[in-house]
Parts: sequence; C-alpha cells; structure tokens
Amino acid sequence: MKKRQRILSAFLLLSIPFPVQAQDTLHYKLNIETMFELAESNSKSIRTFDLAEQEAEQAVKVAKNAMLPTLDLSLSASYLGDGWLADRNFSNGTTAPMPHFGNNFAIEASQIVYAGGAVSNSISVAELHRQSAYLDKENNRQEIRFLLTGNYLELYKLHNQSAVYRKNIEQTERLLADIKAKQAEGVALKNDITRYELQLQSLELALTQLENSRLIINNRLVTVLGLPLETVIEVDTTLLDRLPEPLSEAYWQETGTNTSPILKQAELGVEQSRYNEKIVKAERLPSIALFAGNYLNGPITIEVPPINKNFNYWLVGVKVKFNIASAYTSGKKSGLAKLSTQKAVVREQLMRDNLQTEVKAAYIRFVESFTTYETQIKSLELATQNYNVVNNRYLNELALITDMLDASNSKLSAELNVANARVNILFNYYNLKKTIGNL
Repeated sequence: MKKRQRILSAFLLLSIPFPVQAQDTLHYKLNIETMFELAESNSKSIRTFDLAEQEAEQAVKVAKNAMLPTLDLSLSASYLGDGWLADRNFSNGTTAPMPHFGNNFAIEASQIVYAGGAVSNSISVAELHRQSAYLDKENNRQEIRFLLTGNYLELYKLHNQSAVYRKNIEQTERLLADIKAKQAEGVALKNDITRYELQLQSLELALTQLENSRLIINNRLVTVLGLPLETVIEVDTTLLDRLPEPLSEAYWQETGTNTSPILKQAELGVEQSRYNEKIVKAERLPSIALFAGNYLNGPITIEVPPINKNFNYWLVGVKVKFNIASAYTSGKKSGLAKLSTQKAVVREQLMRDNLQTEVKAAYIRFVESFTTYETQIKSLELATQNYNVVNNRYLNELALITDMLDASNSKLSAELNVANARVNILFNYYNLKKTIGNL
C-alpha cells in the first residue's frame, strides 16, 4: 500500500505544479484556476455532457445525409413454377410451361431538388440541438465550478478560523500562566485559574472541530479533482490580497444578457420552434426529385408463352410527390407548432426576467459584503481596544475575571467575523459570475 502511495505521489509531482511532499502526505498548493483545470479533466459529470455534445454533432451529420442522393440496389433469383391457362369461367384449363429460373437486377438513384424547405429546416433544428447540448455542458460546468469554489472558499475560511483560534489559544495560555503566577503570590484565586482552563479547553475543542471540517472538505475536493486521497490541499493565502472591484450593476446585467447559457438556451428554443413551424408548412408543398434507374429482368413473363430471355432497360425522369392528406391534417399541426412557438417566446422572456432579478440580487449581496467587511474591521478595532483596556485593568486587579473572559470572547468573535467577511466578498463575487454564466 505504501509503495502504491509513493508511486501516486511521484506521478502527481510530475503532472501538477507546485506540490511539496512531506512523509506520507502530499501537500499541494492549489489556486482556483488550477482547480478548474483539474475539474475539466477529471469530472465525470463534465465528461457526460461532452459525450452529449458529440452525440448532437453526429446528429447534425446524419440530418445532412438527407441532402445526398439515394442509391438503391437489388438483386434476386427465383424458381418459377409452370403457369395455368383457363377460360374466364375457369373451364378448359391447361398447363403452360414456364422457364423455371428467374432473375432480377435493379439499380436506381434519386436526388431531392425541392422539398419545401423540410430538409434544410431539419438540418437547422439539428444544429440548434447541437448548440443546446453545448449550452447544457456550459451550464453544468458553471454549476461544478461554483460548487468547487464554495468548498475551496470554505476551506479558506476554516484556514483563517484555525489561525484565529491558535492565536487566541496562545494568548489564553500566556494569560493562564500569568494568573498562575499571581495565584502563587496569593493575589489570584484558584477559581480564576479554573475558569481560564475551561476557556482554553473550549478553544482547543473548537480548533479540533475546525480541523475535522477541513479534512472532510479536503477529501471532497481531492475526490472530485481526481487527486490521490492522501493529498492535503493548501489554499492560496494571497487570494484575499486581490479582492475584486464591485463595478456597476449595469455592467453585470449586460454581461449576463450576453453570456448566460440558460438565457441562450431559451433563445434557441424560440428559434427551434420557428423552424418546426416551417417544417410543418413544408408538408403542404410538393417534393421534387430527379431519378435514374437501370433494370434487368428475366424471363419475360408478360408474353404467352413466356420468352426465356433477359430484358434490360433504363430510364431517367422527374418525380413529383404531393401528400394530399396534408391539406386537412397539417392545419392542426401548424396550430400546435404556433402554440409551441408562443410558449417558447414567453419562456424566453421569463428566463430574461429571472436572470435580471437574480443578477440584481447577487450584485446587492456582493456590494453588501464590502460594507459588512468594513463594519467587521471597525468592530475588531473596538473589540481589541476593549480587550487591551480590560486586560490592563485585570492585571492591575481593577477588573473581574468574568470581565476578562467577556472581552476575550468578544475579540475572538470579532477576529472570526473579519476573516469570514473577507472570504464572503470572494464568495459573493464568484456567485455573481456564476449567475451571469461567466465563472
């Protein structure tokens, strides 16, 4: 098992940039762009939609076959039994000898030159299906990227929270040491030490829970990305140094209108319905085809007695076909096609309205996250000032241990809120990009 792990680790070192191996664990510093590339290569969901797109591309080629000439070839051999001749009242019947070997060979080619637009419109519908399959894949890619981004940012948040808890554990340990020194001098109570020991245990338990959550999310990411299970993902700690700019809502609305795969699919649905209307109308029109054929038959049985010879002939011509029944059946089909188009138009407008609403909501949350961050920064400043004042007062025996605990908890909460607020800015930014289909 260890040999296999070493082989997998060595392979990852060769194929992925920036990993650093330590003992049996492979540490890999992963940024969001590289994560997207790995998902593109290893996601089974994306692979499924790739195959669906290839299937739709093949369907376009099949539809174009209708523009090619058809060529029919037939060959048969048969045994002919003797004939029987009789009067019209079936009297005076006699046997008529027949040549017993019969053969037939025929070859016929035809080319449609006009079908009322049925062929070209069918090809256009197949092409729209191909575009829709691509948009399905793009929409699925957006969903997977956003899911991965959410997990990655949660990993980032846990990383920040762990750092805050470790810092507070160090501060609590130093304060606990000071209190123990005061207790040895007889100026602090044993009860004070107990309270801070409980505080320290609470912080250590919270840190353990954070680390366990990190392991769960790490395992989820390495599984989706196809990395070895022993890989430990290290987030890009410089990510928060490049916070995005809010820009204007008009920019995001316009971009969403141009890039949203869901909206483009709705537009394709309208176009496809209109092509279906044309296909239905084509049923009322005649189809015209050129044809040519060559036939070799034997024996010649239309003569009595039959002539035991082969008869070959060829022909060329124009064939016009008109479906008379379409005069009274296509009306209902045309009405159905028009209703489908109306429904597609309404659905496209609904998708457009929904997109506008979703982009506005995501933009509001994105801008709000900056305000929240600024508020949390101010709260942290106040909590830090309060902690320093209470700490000095406590060390000078001017404050109770409960005051110190309250100040410490407030400072811890403020530090966590600041760390989370910065990550939430990125989360709302990527959510906005996902909403417009540009993640």
